Amino acid sequence: MLTIDIDTARRYILGKQGLWPGRRWRGIRGTEQAMRAMEYLQLDPLQVIARSQDIQLHSRVLDYTPGMWEDLAYQKRKFFDWGGWLATRPMDELPYWRVVMRRERDRGPDIDTRIHKMARDHADAIVEMRTILHERGIVNNRDFDMATRTRTQSYRGRKDSTLALYYLWRTGEVMTHHREKFERVYALTEAVAPAHLIRESDDVEADRFLIKKEISFSGLSRPNRALDSFLRGLPSGKAYKQISEAMLADGEIIEVQVEGWKAVHYALSSDAKLLRDLNAGRVPKTWTPLETTTTEEVVFLGPFDQTVARGRAKVVFGFDYVLEVYKPQHLRRFGYYTLPILWGDRFVARFDSKLDRTTNTFVILGLWLEDKALGKDEAFAEALARGFARFVTFLGASKLDAKAIREPLLRRRAGSF
Repeated sequence: MLTIDIDTARRYILGKQGLWPGRRWRGIRGTEQAMRAMEYLQLDPLQVIARSQDIQLHSRVLDYTPGMWEDLAYQKRKFFDWGGWLATRPMDELPYWRVVMRRERDRGPDIDTRIHKMARDHADAIVEMRTILHERGIVNNRDFDMATRTRTQSYRGRKDSTLALYYLWRTGEVMTHHREKFERVYALTEAVAPAHLIRESDDVEADRFLIKKEISFSGLSRPNRALDSFLRGLPSGKAYKQISEAMLADGEIIEVQVEGWKAVHYALSSDAKLLRDLNAGRVPKTWTPLETTTTEEVVFLGPFDQTVARGRAKVVFGFDYVLEVYKPQHLRRFGYYTLPILWGDRFVARFDSKLDRTTNTFVILGLWLEDKALGKDEAFAEALARGFARFVTFLGASKLDAKAIREPLLRRRAGSF
């Protein structure tokens, strides 16, 4: 068993996700590299200042512009989006995911039972949509007027045609051809994926792949399956335990003890040297930033970033972060769409903001520091100002309104860039 300290664990988790010690990728090619390193790019339709997936990539890739991930997914076909937990996956992983899709269709273990209910309740609509896709090539939910369809009360849509298309997508008959204002435009799988990838891997091979991917996604993963991992197709219960123990025995994964943490965690065995180097204070050469480090320039994370989402920021970093967009206003502690601020290897603050599109101004609505002393810290003020300057460029805004920042030094520096 490998033993590491808490600082090493944090740096490893951040570094695996491409966030520390600074941006190591650039442009469209770097975006592809980042998306592969991240394992999943979770997609969300909400656009307050920018969509979460674009913020995630901005935090990792120099010269990233919103929509680059879409070009890679829907033009170059390097990735595909899929799942009840919606995220992109590399296209060359499709044979593994087709095992999960088949399990969804056949009501196998560890699947969303609502998918089988869709098949039962909307069988005629599924046959109809399948025929239309063969005839038209591509289909959008908006192609079918509500007045001509059977109404539904599903969480996935109000029309039977919507649920039928969603079912065909979840079970692998169709894929996302492209998106229009974030809405899926569907096409038959053979019109989207390369022919040599439209196959299934072996079931055991698929389960091992899914577990390794989940461990890589987390960096350090607890031996019991995460609560939301069933949405990513992982086996559960005894099956998960048996497969992971076999992978330990075969040397595919290793056990890691973090000083101060009760539970033993899993990591990829291929990362053992990397973990030892980090624990000895050495930064991997492949992690060398192309420009500034996160100490020289802060990084803003998207609300669904794996390092902070679903309570992980508090468990790993002692940073109590919750996206409050779904809370009533009177229950919010901070703001509608607050973003965490990474400085060095710690989350030190958060801010809420909006993009005033009438004046093209990026407006800071509030900034909250974990340690008030940072308000007078020259190095942090400089790093924060650099982060805001890059973010303004990313958003395509023409100016920054920092009047809501209460600390005079931080406000003055932010406004000077």
